Amino acid sequence: MLKKALESILTNQESEELISAFDQIGDIIIVRIPDSLLSKKKLIGETLLKEVKIVKSVFYQASPVEGDFRTRNLEILAGENKTETEYKEFGCRFAVDVANAFFSPRLSTERERIANLIQEGETIVNMFAGVGMFSIMAAKKKKCTVYSIDINPIASKLCEKNIGLNKLLGKVISINGDTSKIIEENLQDISDRTLMLLPERSDEFLNDAIKTTKDGGIIHYYSHIHADKKSNAAELSEKHYLESTPIKSEILTSKIVRPVGPRFYQTVVDVKISK
Repeated sequence: MLKKALESILTNQESEELISAFDQIGDIIIVRIPDSLLSKKKLIGETLLKEVKIVKSVFYQASPVEGDFRTRNLEILAGENKTETEYKEFGCRFAVDVANAFFSPRLSTERERIANLIQEGETIVNMFAGVGMFSIMAAKKKKCTVYSIDINPIASKLCEKNIGLNKLLGKVISINGDTSKIIEENLQDISDRTLMLLPERSDEFLNDAIKTTKDGGIIHYYSHIHADKKSNAAELSEKHYLESTPIKSEILTSKIVRPVGPRFYQTVVDVKISK
């Protein structure tokens, strides 16, 4: 449908490139536009707004996600200039602000995988929780306790709102602040399972993850890995973890979460640690 909508303004190759680079989040579309098509960005935005009936706003992502708060610059192309919307996933409702708090619809499969791995009664520390999607999906499925930490106050407020939007079997505790300080002061040796959803900085926070995780607990270690062959990415991520960790670890599994660039992948290694 989008190809057909764009055929009057883009070549088939340009259309393919564009469609692979946009996300629909509730009634908002965010599109990453190649430099070669920037002169047509307004036309692209207006076309997407017209053809995707439930969409009210189309934004061009003008910068990557960056900074401690993990935000990005968005430029309105068409429709309403508002960045808050509601997103639904696997029976959960989430209030999100696509400009002011980290959120990615491309992690839905991984969120479901983690929620299914969690056991009844577990305590989980989600070190970089954003608006609480992993945390809430876990507590929706299982009677667990999740400490949902983020340094961005807007993300933490949205997490609190999202706790109220969903009927949970377990409990989510939203904490705003620096995850290293929070773990050091209050959350040492309490976690059965720890999520490290900051792949570009996992090495920096690995010691904090070890501090909060019990002996015999599990760490989900996310990283960004360069691999000339896609089939080697998971193995390379295991090697990187083992070279980085200061503690005895048993690798349970590893996988590619998603591609993030040419020969560049977000990966996860699930490890059981021994203190």
